[in-house]
Amino acid sequence: MSVSPKKQEQYISEQVESGDFQNASEVVRDALRLHEFYRHCIIQDLNKPENIFWSPNKFFKLWL
Repeated sequence: MSVSPKKQEQYISEQVESGDFQNASEVVRDALRLHEFYRHCIIQDLNKPENIFWSPNKFFKLWL
């Protein structure tokens, strides 16, 4: 996996400079909250009955 700290630092700086956040910690906390919410929504969607398909060998969950 390739991670670019420079791009992340630039993005965080831009967010702080925009005035939407007071500091870098606020940007990171907000990003983590959004990521947690996103994952929760995806998992909920995957667990909906209409997204579970039966196969003779196993269940398949499809991301629709």
